[in-house]
Amino acid sequence: MTGADELAGVVLAAGLGTRLWPLTAERPKALCPVGNVALLDWALARLDDAGVGALGVNAHHHPDDIVAHLGASSRWGGRVNVSVESAAPLGTAGALRAMSGWLDGRSALVVNADAWTTAAVSALLASWDGGSPAILVANGGFGPTASVAAAVIPAPEIARLPDGPSGLWEQVWAPHRAAGTLQVVSADAVFVDCGTPERYLHANLAASGGVSVVGEGARVSGTVQRCVVWPGAVVAAGEHLVDAVRTTAGRTVMVRRYSG
Repeated sequence: MTGADELAGVVLAAGLGTRLWPLTAERPKALCPVGNVALLDWALARLDDAGVGALGVNAHHHPDDIVAHLGASSRWGGRVNVSVESAAPLGTAGALRAMSGWLDGRSALVVNADAWTTAAVSALLASWDGGSPAILVANGGFGPTASVAAAVIPAPEIARLPDGPSGLWEQVWAPHRAAGTLQVVSADAVFVDCGTPERYLHANLAASGGVSVVGEGARVSGTVQRCVVWPGAVVAAGEHLVDAVRTTAGRTVMVRRYSG
C-alpha cells in the first residue's frame, strides 16, 4: 500500500450522456441525482473518504454547470480542479494525459461519475503495490465489460499516454492484463452503471431501499411508485407515476422495462 498523499483523485465526468437522454437535456449526467445526491458528489466522496487530498474532475458536457455545482458546494468549494475538455471529450486515458500538469507526477486514483456503487476505494488502496496499474472490479472478473469501480494509474503510465482522445482499456489495462502485470481486486458490492434511464432508476431505488426518491422542493400531489422526482419537479393531483423519472423541467421518462 502507498500513502494517499502520493495520489490524486480523479473523477471522469465528461461523457455526453447520450444513452441517458432526455435526462441529460437538462443537466450533465454527472449532476443527475441518485438518492438526492449528484452522481459527481457520490464519486468525489468515495475518493475523499479514502483520504485522497487532491481532487480533480474532467468536464465536457455542460461544463459551466459542473463548475457552478462544485463552487456552490460547502464540501467541494475551492477544493476540486476542473479540467474542461472544450473541443471534444478526450476519453478515459486522454483525460488523464490532459490533466498531467495538475497531477504533477502523482499517480491517479480514478472513478467514474456515471456509476453508483457501494464498492469501497479503500479495498483497492490496501492491495495496491505502489507500482503496477490496479483496478477494483465489482462482482466478478476483469474484461472489456467489467464493472470497474475504481482504478489506480501510476504516474509513469500517465506520462506515456498519448495526447488526444484514447481509452484506458487499450492504453493501460489490456496491455498489462496480457503481460500479467495488472492488479485486479474484486469486491462484493452493488454497482449500477447509470448510462440509461432504466439503470438510472435502478440506482436510485438501490440507494433508497426501493422507495421513490423525491427531491428537495418537489411537489407531489399525485402518487408515485418506484419513481424519481427531481428537485423542484411537480407531480400534479390525479397523476399516478410508476417506474418513471419526473424532471425539474417537467419531462416524464417512463421506464417500461425496469428489472429491479
